Amino acid sequence: AQTKFTLAGGSVGLFEGKRIGRAKNLENLAKEIKVSESLINQYSTSISAETENIFNLKEASKINQINALQQELNRFINEQISVQTRRDQYQEFITTSENRKTDIAQKIVSIEKSLSEKLPALVELQKKQQQDHVNLQEQQLNYQELADQVNDSAGKYNQDNIHFHQQQNKLAGLEKDLDYRFVQEEALNKRITQNDKELQETLTQITATLQHTDLSDDTLLEMYQQREELEKGLADVEKEYFESKGNINELENNITLTRKNREETDFLLTEIKDKKNTLKIDLNSLKERLAVEFNIDINDLLETETEVEALESEFEIRQKVEKMKRQLDEFGAINSMAMEAFQEMEERYTFIQNQKKDLHAAKTDLLQTIKEIDDTAKEKFMQAFTQAREHFIVVFRSLFNEEDSCDLILSDVNNPLEADIDIIARPKGKRPLSINQLSGGEKTLTATALLFSLYLLKPAPFCIFDEVDAPLDDTNIDKFNNIIRKFSDQSQFIIVSHNKRTIASTDIIYGVTMVE
Repeated sequence: AQTKFTLAGGSVGLFEGKRIGRAKNLENLAKEIKVSESLINQYSTSISAETENIFNLKEASKINQINALQQELNRFINEQISVQTRRDQYQEFITTSENRKTDIAQKIVSIEKSLSEKLPALVELQKKQQQDHVNLQEQQLNYQELADQVNDSAGKYNQDNIHFHQQQNKLAGLEKDLDYRFVQEEALNKRITQNDKELQETLTQITATLQHTDLSDDTLLEMYQQREELEKGLADVEKEYFESKGNINELENNITLTRKNREETDFLLTEIKDKKNTLKIDLNSLKERLAVEFNIDINDLLETETEVEALESEFEIRQKVEKMKRQLDEFGAINSMAMEAFQEMEERYTFIQNQKKDLHAAKTDLLQTIKEIDDTAKEKFMQAFTQAREHFIVVFRSLFNEEDSCDLILSDVNNPLEADIDIIARPKGKRPLSINQLSGGEKTLTATALLFSLYLLKPAPFCIFDEVDAPLDDTNIDKFNNIIRKFSDQSQFIIVSHNKRTIASTDIIYGVTMVE
């Protein structure tokens, strides 16, 4: 018969756990040494018997049986040597363990003494930690208030920045329009100067006409054509002025005023023409009468009268011209590029309106998409939350008792994606106001129940526990190991533990030691 011996390295539990584990190992080793000694005695008896059988077989000349027995004897001898070697190793390990046991006992006494000395400081430290926790909560509230203020300031800054860029764009447009107006003012001044020059030339021609009444009708017609050309130029100026204005009422007033000026000019020219004809008739009549009755040469009188009439006509014309100049000044500068600027602004306005419509449509689509995503996320979250809550209640009661109560509650059901999740855990006989009032073992089992409720919803391939079972007693250790064994079909668990019950329930043990 063969016996399997296992020696696992590493340390077990805390100080008390280590002492119990070492004592248990020493007890097991002592039992194994006794078994080994018993096997040695059995092997010695078997060797003697086999030796006697060999001797008897040799006498009977049974060579084959002797060889088989010799092989069996050799096997027994090898096993005896192996058992003796292992016994010596166990004996050495027992001696070493006894020495380490003594050292550990001394360390335990020293550590217990140190703990008793440091216990008041630990209590004070716990009080300070609680006070720090209260201070931390106050700081978190202050931080949240500051964060809200920062968000409000950021929103206001964005609005001010948008308004600033809008005003900047508007200012750039006004500066561009102002440049256009400067150019147009310069062009209009040149045109006014040209019109003044043409008016002076016309006045000169009219004066010459009045001084020389014997001019032909062709000359008068040519002057009339020149007047029409001037009127045409004035009409062009009016047209440019009309096109430069965006306000229809002002344009209509300007057109009416310009027509009135034209009618006055036509009336003036007609009056001059009638006066000229009248002067011709009167002049001929007077010439004949003076020549017959008074024997006076009319040429001398004609020059004097012509100068007087010319002076009177020139004075009236100058008044009309000054009046027209004042009216032109009242019209203001003519913007020759106003139509182009208006068309450009109209195109940009249309472009911006189209962009605004596109942005509005995109905003509507985006808000609709966000709403659909939120609705889908809320629906899936509520489904997952409901399942996790049901699993949490089942797992929690399997780790505690059926009479214990627990729950997962959303702080805001209408906004589950941003709501807090309250974990309710009430073991039988307790009514804790906070989860911090639970014991270390109860906190561990509650966290384990929450973790495995999520694993039931969506299993993970690996799970690592680092001394999770440390605060648990033996009964809860067994519950913890059972639930891990139950979930091991779906996930692989790696557990760092010093508890002998947890170590005994594992499939594979890796011993880890620390170099002293």
